[in-house]
Amino acid sequence: MQEFDVIIIGAGAAGLMCAAEANRRGRRVLLLERAAKVAQKIRISGGGRANFTNLHAGPANFLSDNARFCVSALKRYTQHDFIGLVERHGIAYHERDHGQLFCDGSAQQIIDILLEEARGVSIQTATSVTEVGKEGDRFIVETDRGRFATASLVIATGGPSIPKMGSSRFGYEIARQFGLKVVEPRPGLVPLTFDAGTLAKLDGLAGVSVPARVSLGKTSFSEDMLFTHRGLSGPVILQISSYWRAGDTIIVDLMPGTDMFRCLKESKAKQPRKEMRTVLAQYLPKGLAHRIADWSASDGRLADTPDKSLRRVANQINAWSIVPSGSEGMRTAEVTVGGIDTNDLSSKTMEARSVPGLYFIGETVDVTGHLGGFNFQWAWASGHACGQVV
Repeated sequence: MQEFDVIIIGAGAAGLMCAAEANRRGRRVLLLERAAKVAQKIRISGGGRANFTNLHAGPANFLSDNARFCVSALKRYTQHDFIGLVERHGIAYHERDHGQLFCDGSAQQIIDILLEEARGVSIQTATSVTEVGKEGDRFIVETDRGRFATASLVIATGGPSIPKMGSSRFGYEIARQFGLKVVEPRPGLVPLTFDAGTLAKLDGLAGVSVPARVSLGKTSFSEDMLFTHRGLSGPVILQISSYWRAGDTIIVDLMPGTDMFRCLKESKAKQPRKEMRTVLAQYLPKGLAHRIADWSASDGRLADTPDKSLRRVANQINAWSIVPSGSEGMRTAEVTVGGIDTNDLSSKTMEARSVPGLYFIGETVDVTGHLGGFNFQWAWASGHACGQVV
């Protein structure tokens, strides 16, 4: 049986970051990965260019049952720290909307940085962990390629989102095995779906994209929205999906910043002979404009449309109320909301309070970022915090 100072299970963003930091401190590290290659989620992120962090990353960009948990790690390893790492390795990058940073080249450049920083770490891919146990103050990790022991065991296996990338619930199983609680995981950053009746109303709109503001309670986002064959997608829907739960109503403003009732009143006064659908097509894609006129049963001339009907049409545009039937699930979810209960972990070290030497980092933990590089920043920050102490 081989012994290491640190064993990390999961060679994704958080696992590699933790390995690199522990390696820098001279620790003997073994990194185990079930997939044939490390960092599969990094490789496909950002359309292959890796949205590796966000200039505006801060605690407000993260969901958790314990909102303060992420503060310590994010303060001690910021987006500027990771940007500095990227620049030291000579990787060119650029900013897109909302502070999102991407490689000019490929996502592989970020993976190469992490592997270079982790040079000297023993990395075993295509290795399945079959059992984890504890003997005294050591953890025993059984795999299909041997048996290993360590005093510091780090779980960085992520959540069950995008199973084709090799994700699993392994981290939750280990947590429960050692008596830690798990906040029930659900899909995040995922398209929302509708029932057959609603889809019939939307028939023919698949592929139509509009800037929109989508709200759920006091939470709202403003970005592009895309109609799909199954419901709604696009950045604004992915954002709100992390907050959505079954039965919740979302409010969609298809013309954010525009008072459509006022616009329709003005059009009625100036162009009374025009038809509703023609006027709406001045503001919205033609197919959507015609569909809204149909939904509102207000498809005649403006002169013949009472203000009450104008208000109904305006509300359909500025405050479209809809209850999704579900989401596309973990199959397409970019992240998992929920995970290891942070009340059971130290926010400074990521160590389990009741199990000395056991750590959880990255997406495995109940900390989930918004769309736009925030989840990678949590991976870097939590991995760094853990790597400094294991």
